[in-house]
Amino acid sequence: MRIAMLSYHTCPLATLGGKDTGGMNVYVQMLTRRLGRMGVHVDVFTRSQDEHVPHVLHDLGYGNRIVHVPSGPEIPLPKPELAEHITTFRQGIQEFALKKGIQYDLIHSHYWMSGIAALELKGVWGVPVMHMFHTLGLMKQRVARSAEEAEGDYRVNGEREVLAKADRIVAATQAELAQLQWLYQADAKKVVVIPPGVDTSHFYPIPPDEAKDFIGIPPDTRMMLFVGRIEPLKGIDTLLKSIAILRKRGILDRYCCLCLSIIGGQPNVQNGHLSDEMSRLQSISATHGLDDLVTFLGRRGQDNLPYYYSAAEAVIMPSHYESFGMVALEAMACGTPVVASEVGGLAFLVQDGVTGFHFPAEDPQALSEKLIAIIENRELRQKMSTQAAEVARDYDWDRIAARINAVYLEIFQQKEKAHQS
Repeated sequence: MRIAMLSYHTCPLATLGGKDTGGMNVYVQMLTRRLGRMGVHVDVFTRSQDEHVPHVLHDLGYGNRIVHVPSGPEIPLPKPELAEHITTFRQGIQEFALKKGIQYDLIHSHYWMSGIAALELKGVWGVPVMHMFHTLGLMKQRVARSAEEAEGDYRVNGEREVLAKADRIVAATQAELAQLQWLYQADAKKVVVIPPGVDTSHFYPIPPDEAKDFIGIPPDTRMMLFVGRIEPLKGIDTLLKSIAILRKRGILDRYCCLCLSIIGGQPNVQNGHLSDEMSRLQSISATHGLDDLVTFLGRRGQDNLPYYYSAAEAVIMPSHYESFGMVALEAMACGTPVVASEVGGLAFLVQDGVTGFHFPAEDPQALSEKLIAIIENRELRQKMSTQAAEVARDYDWDRIAARINAVYLEIFQQKEKAHQS
């Protein structure tokens, strides 16, 4: 079977922690690798953002390719401008397929703009489309604090079109399925719930002393960790305020080696070039007198993340909205408890009191109480660590890729039956 995988706005090989790089990049990359291992041919099409990067790369193995399609200027563009070049992207995919003499059996698109391109290709090739949104515009509108954070109607209208015309929709959790039904009036019969996976051969518990030695912190350091994009949606301000509460209550005085590390973004460029959110967060840290406790580490590669997860007492995810929460799953696979806001996919993935804790979003006081429980009860933390790694094994990518491939085959067989009738 040949699959055209579409990831229009971001390349699966992009460095994580940037504005438009995160769980979806990991998802597309790992799914493609595992499908290749299963004998499924996948070409991943993404928009070229750098004229100096070869247009075709074989970094995903098993003969599967990443194809960078020129679509507008080959530079990063804001999403509203990206929407203007979708048709050019679709034309580039057609030209590649024609040049290579390839006929794809199915299109698997990710994020709504890829879905629009997929629908255009469906009209040309006559092949079915399977789509995954990863995040939903209406959900982001509900938690936006400003007009700048809110998603435009152009996105919501595009999502509705993809929902109506795609042959199958993949939701990451039952929560996302409910959101699709409630907010978009989606037909539940065309939605299948399959969570993302985790590479348990890469993310697994590393002895904390070895992990700390690798990342360069003393063995007695007790590190709390955040990993993700630096944007208001991630709720990092709530985390900083919770650390300030711990200091005010004297909790930190009892544990002199406590610290918080924040992975993501670019914290060390000159002030004029800092993102607004990074600047705001650094200001909050300084205002609460946390500069001796909080370190903004910037971006880190996937190769290094298992060491950071394994070195941490807990990974904190204070997001206002998460469709799933890949960081939480990676941390759990490394045996690290997760303290997460009770929103979206996190409410399903993180088992309260078993693999970590839930707390109400945007409630630094409630978060501080959960952190105290992690800090002060080593026996509880160790129990959660063991349980987290056990739960994460159920999400191994081999299992998840097999489920995705089963849906591919089902869709393909339905198409074949329709042609025969």
